[in-house]
Amino acid sequence: MGAGSEFAETLAAAQRGEEWAVGRLWRDLNPPLVRFLRARHGDHADDVASETWIRVSRGIGRFDGSHMDFRAWFFTVARAASIDWYRHAARRPQVASDASALEHRPAPDDSAKAALDAIDTVAALALVARLPADQAEVILMRVVAGLDAEHVGRVLGKRAGTVRVLQHRGLRRLAELLDAERPQTKDVTR
Repeated sequence: MGAGSEFAETLAAAQRGEEWAVGRLWRDLNPPLVRFLRARHGDHADDVASETWIRVSRGIGRFDGSHMDFRAWFFTVARAASIDWYRHAARRPQVASDASALEHRPAPDDSAKAALDAIDTVAALALVARLPADQAEVILMRVVAGLDAEHVGRVLGKRAGTVRVLQHRGLRRLAELLDAERPQTKDVTR
């Protein structure tokens, strides 16, 4: 979705509850939201994404700002939902259910294709998950959420310069991790 008047029109329509506008926001923001949350929550990312959208729907009427301000606000809401999910999970441990109930559930249309499509994303998110928490969060907010350093700083309560330093360190560490995982080839010419 473009910025400027197109975003302003879409936001105003979403605030009125028009389905097309909410759908446009969802198509624009849900894929990066799920990638952001998958790095933090794994298989529970969709649950936290749902909670994020519920919170966004409750607060969108009060929002006023630009497209980038909206993205920053949106990912602030997502981060709060993520933190609350961890708090809730810590208070209420899960009980394993009967696995035989899963035997009768239909499989998705093409689970093999979905798995292959997700391999690169999963591998990248697994690498990001190996970073220190502050670096991983900055990388996810900058790359996945598409926020600039100033907006990430507002979301995380840090200065933009600090965000840039954390991003630089995180990217350097990711490069080191990638180098370490590449198969080392021996020089056979000697």
